[in-house]
Amino acid sequence: MTALGRLALPLVLALLAPLPAQAAERTKLTIYTALENDQLGPFKAGIERAVPEVEVVWVRDSTGVITARFLAEKDNPRADMVMGLAASSLLMFEKQGLLATYEPKGVEALKPAFRDAEAPYTWTGTDASIGVICFNTAEAEKDKAKTPARWADLLASELKGKVVMPHPASSGTGYLLVAGWLQGMGEEAGWAYMDRLHDNIAAYLHSGSAPCVQAARGERTAGLSLDMRGAAEKTKGAPLAVIAPADGTGWDEEAYAIVAATKHGDAARKVADWGATKAANELYAKSYAVVAYPGVATVPANYPAGAEAAMIRNDLGWMADNRERVLAEWSRRYEAKAAKK
Repeated sequence: MTALGRLALPLVLALLAPLPAQAAERTKLTIYTALENDQLGPFKAGIERAVPEVEVVWVRDSTGVITARFLAEKDNPRADMVMGLAASSLLMFEKQGLLATYEPKGVEALKPAFRDAEAPYTWTGTDASIGVICFNTAEAEKDKAKTPARWADLLASELKGKVVMPHPASSGTGYLLVAGWLQGMGEEAGWAYMDRLHDNIAAYLHSGSAPCVQAARGERTAGLSLDMRGAAEKTKGAPLAVIAPADGTGWDEEAYAIVAATKHGDAARKVADWGATKAANELYAKSYAVVAYPGVATVPANYPAGAEAAMIRNDLGWMADNRERVLAEWSRRYEAKAAKK
């Protein structure tokens, strides 16, 4: 071998050697989600740091839209995973055989309410969202409206046309509120309450956070929304009282699962394992006060007092089984005030 050949040989061998995992082409994992837009970047970074062979591709919309899209695609699924979607939606998918059976490593460390309780194991919870009232005290003072303590207080005549809430078919927040009233009050009383509340509703919005944002801006007096959104808007300086009603409030938890039809099962299982770790829950805790891993909690400034204690005895299975029936009845009664999309 010539001297030039001896010098070139290491370079040739290096070019022929297998690429390290980090340099190889990553597996694109399509994940359907209802996470807020500002969460997508940190979640993507956390997943890809823990599972470097994966590239996360988000498909993001509101809970109702993602749920409807996933079910519409059930004969030809396009997602590999679902993450940051209401557990009640995942239970619907589970019943139709659309989710893979997989129990992530370390899941036994999570709070029982955040683990799939019935075999086969298909989904794992991450965090809980709690229904609250965002009440603009400055606007209320103009109309001499009292700050509500219970749901019935929203029926006051002073609030006619000054309340907004999320549309339950578009927003998981809207559905958890409706399901909370029907479970907590009983169906007959729950529908009767919503009939009367409808008189005071200005519009049903297609977003879980928009009602609180409108109340924070003074566009409405009361906006029904989520615990964390209420705390965030108040911390920005809005004149809000953020109330978890004393007679109990609806809630749902976000969860994740692997799609049964995925062609990237190995990669999806690694992401599912990450989702149950303490590190992942510390990331969830940056956006939610109630998370799956015990002892991992970050209660933000202005978080509504007694919110976790106000959570009703929620049956997620009931929410899944009755979703279509409840939404059909809700639409029949109240769709006339739905905001334009």
